[in-house]
Order: sequence, then structure tokens, then C-alpha cells
Amino acid sequence: MKTFVSILLIGFLIFSCNTTKQSATKNDEKLASLKLNDTVSISNDELEYEIIIIEPGFNYWLASRARPEGFYSQQYLENRNLIYVTEWNNRVMQPFRFNPNLYEMRIDYSPGIDYGYEVNYKLYNYFIYFQLTYKQQLAGFVPRI
Repeated sequence: MKTFVSILLIGFLIFSCNTTKQSATKNDEKLASLKLNDTVSISNDELEYEIIIIEPGFNYWLASRARPEGFYSQQYLENRNLIYVTEWNNRVMQPFRFNPNLYEMRIDYSPGIDYGYEVNYKLYNYFIYFQLTYKQQLAGFVPRI
């Protein structure tokens, strides 16, 4: 009888392990597909702006490590983005002091324009991703997720 109970318990554990592996595999497949797509494009026809982020691994990082949309307020994101964009543009203008391969293009970000939550969210998270990936510090505080 003890043998039967032991075999039944082992069978149950094996079955329960298999079901969690399948759901984890589906989740892994979604994240793996994000690794392949390295371009994030955000556009708004009404304001005539477009942001294109071409960065290997950013989509994967955004889906797996970044705080979810709605975690930060739009005001918080706008304030941080203004600080980061200002410092980014300063570094673009000083190619002998800062790596021109990291800071290639100027970012045109105006505090008077409402870009919406999605743009501010993705731009903010790109700055966090950039700082963590390339070990840069764009402002007087350490980037956090």
C-alpha cells in the first residue's frame, strides 16, 4: 500500500511539473520573439512626430524588466525625460568628450508638447535601459527600474 501511495505521489509531482513547463515555454517564446524585433516605432499623426528606437534587446528588456505602464505618472515621466534629453543632447554636442558611437543623434523633445503617456513611458524606459546597458549616468541620480 505504501508503494502504491509513493508511486501515485511521484506521478502527481511529475504531471504537475510538466504543466508548468508548458506555460513557461509559451512565455519564453513571446520574450524570444521580442529579442528578434529590435525596432520600436511610436508615431502620432495629429502632432506629426515619430520616435524610432533601434536598439538590440530593448524590446525584450521593456517586456521583461521595466515597470508596467501606469506605474509612473505622466508628469514624473515628462520631468525625468526632460532631464535625460537635456543631458543626452549636451553629450551629442561634445563628441570628443563623450563616445560619439553612443550619442549619435540629437533628440528633439519639447516640454511644451504633450506627447502622451506611451511616448513618455517608452522614452523614459529607453534612457533607463541605455544607462544600465552601457554603464552611463545621464543625470545626478542612479537609474532605477
